[in-house]
This record gives sequence, C-alpha cells and structure tokens, in this order.
Amino acid sequence: MKKPAKKASMKQEKKMAESAEVKTTPIPKKEKTPEERKLAYTQGIIKTVVASFIGIIAGFIAVSQFGTAEDNVWFAVLTIIGALSYYAQRLIYPSFKINTKEFGFKDWFYVEFLVIDFCLVTWTFLLN
Repeated sequence: MKKPAKKASMKQEKKMAESAEVKTTPIPKKEKTPEERKLAYTQGIIKTVVASFIGIIAGFIAVSQFGTAEDNVWFAVLTIIGALSYYAQRLIYPSFKINTKEFGFKDWFYVEFLVIDFCLVTWTFLLN
C-alpha cells in the first residue's frame, strides 16, 4: 500500500511545483544613451581621482602628525581620516557637478575604501 501512496504524493508534489512556478517576464533595462554613458564614465573617473588625492594627502598628514602611531591606536586614526574624508567629499563633489544625494552605499564604500587604501599606502611608503 505504501508504494501507490508514494507515487500519488510524488505526482501531487510535481503538480504543486508546476503550479507554483510563476512565469515572469524580465524587465528590460533602460538603455543608456551615449551621452549618459560618457557622463557616467567621466564622473566615475572624477570620483576615483578625488578620493585617491584625498587619500594621498591624508597619508602625508598622518606621517607628519602621528609618525609611526606607536602612541595612538592606528585604527582610530583611520576612522578619523575616513570620517573627515566623507565630509570633505560631500563638499568637493558638487563643485564637479556630481550629485552626492544619488550615492548609494556601494558608491560611498568605494570612495572611502580608496581614501583609506591610498592613505595607508602613502603612510607606509613615507615611513620606509
């Protein structure tokens, strides 16, 4: 008796799986015009250059103010640099006609990572 019950349950499961499938049509992405692509590309380069430049300046400041940071906790220094660079970028980007209100988490994470990375690299080079 168990064998037919299994077949029936397998058939029922198969029917339920088929009925549960929802056929959705993919939402077409809006194609960007060549001008929009060029603007996005230029803004991406500007974001990268500004963040890198701020990171290099922060590296020089870190060396002059903290040296090897033996007395200070180094990650506190990086947190301060990250916070200051965030507010600096919020003031700098509008002068390049980049709307910071459109920035998402990924965008801010990207530019802050660049700042911290360039700061650490510059700081390390100057200490050697």
